[in-house]
Amino acid sequence: MHLAQTNLAWMRYPLDDPRMAPMRDEIDRINALGDRSPGCIWRFQTPGGDATDVRVLDDPRILYNLTIWRTVDDLRRYVYHTEHVAFFRRRREWFVPPPKPPLAMWWIPEGHRPSIDESLARLERLWRDGPGPEAFTLKTAFDPDGAPALAARRAGVPPPR
Repeated sequence: MHLAQTNLAWMRYPLDDPRMAPMRDEIDRINALGDRSPGCIWRFQTPGGDATDVRVLDDPRILYNLTIWRTVDDLRRYVYHTEHVAFFRRRREWFVPPPKPPLAMWWIPEGHRPSIDESLARLERLWRDGPGPEAFTLKTAFDPDGAPALAARRAGVPPPR
């Protein structure tokens, strides 16, 4: 099993606004860092090399992201322990606080590539039902067998590979 994650970000300004330039200027570098990070398997991208032109939920302010990782810990390392964290810390310059949890994760069979619709369905499930084995967050992760990931870690069970 591999980990799929999708996240949304609600932009403060249109993407072509000069106030978004620092984010626009760094997105290719941050995406490339993620692509090279241990455990990263795949990143959804359009022919332009990113997904900034994808619009979801009938809201032109939303930026969309979808990736696949080996494990939750691999994704955590990239998000919080690489240069991505400096980019993440600046998010309030470019994005408004999300009206709903912006990230959902779920386990998929190796080789599967989720569609945009599938990823949005997982987000909507998280919004409707809260975290569970079918859609969860970094804070409330689940293992592929449906057990809460923190409980497994406390019991000394290694993360899935």
